[in-house]
Amino acid sequence: MSKLIPFLKRKPVVAVIRLQGIIAASSSPGRLNDQSLAPLIETAFRRGKPHAVALVINSPGGSPVQSALIAARIRRLAEKHELPVHAFVEDVAASGGYWLATAADDITVDANSIVGSIGVISAGFGLHEFITRYGIERRVYTSGKSKSQLDPFRPENPEDVARLRALQDQVHKNFIAQVQSRRGAKLPDEDLFTGEFWDGTRAVELGLADSLGQMVPALEARYGEKLRYRVYGQRRPLLSRLGLSLMGDAMALAEERALYARFGL
Repeated sequence: MSKLIPFLKRKPVVAVIRLQGIIAASSSPGRLNDQSLAPLIETAFRRGKPHAVALVINSPGGSPVQSALIAARIRRLAEKHELPVHAFVEDVAASGGYWLATAADDITVDANSIVGSIGVISAGFGLHEFITRYGIERRVYTSGKSKSQLDPFRPENPEDVARLRALQDQVHKNFIAQVQSRRGAKLPDEDLFTGEFWDGTRAVELGLADSLGQMVPALEARYGEKLRYRVYGQRRPLLSRLGLSLMGDAMALAEERALYARFGL
């Protein structure tokens, strides 16, 4: 009707982008990455001239590169279209999930949300004693002394560990810089960058979030009760929806459960 009657005031619209799952470059179901999210995010900012964009986040983290790419895309579009961005955390916005939340101008959490984990982690196994016990010989041939590093079938090399820690330290510094640049004076002098995580209430007290609440009442209080929503989220691949990728789905689910379990979820 508003298109037929130009002078009729249009109801405000908020584009809602759901960011749920592990952040990873892979194309497995439920993975968040810049390549798959780019068209969705671009459309959300452009279509129908929204008054604002809301990010609904439920992610235990994952790839720091993909986290940075997605957050940077959101900021570029927010500045280009001059739109406010509001983040709403459901179960968890930890590690890379919190990196995504910092792309917003303000962050609202539930009192029971898990927030934080501003750190970097790498994990693996050491299997050299196992293969030795069973008479298995590991053979690796390289050109370049550092080509083979952190081999789980060989004893741990202190030089390899030192290189890995140096990389982790730099990524950690980049993460800290992102949080400080977006949260600024809201953060206290307390060290929040140890990898620790908190419930939503404590996150607000620490300046990692701005308020407690839920998306609909928070947005209606800001933009009015006649607010309309356009929801954007990733669709599962056709084969997955038909149940034809059971093995891949099972492995992806196991990985996802392991990451959520780190936060007691």
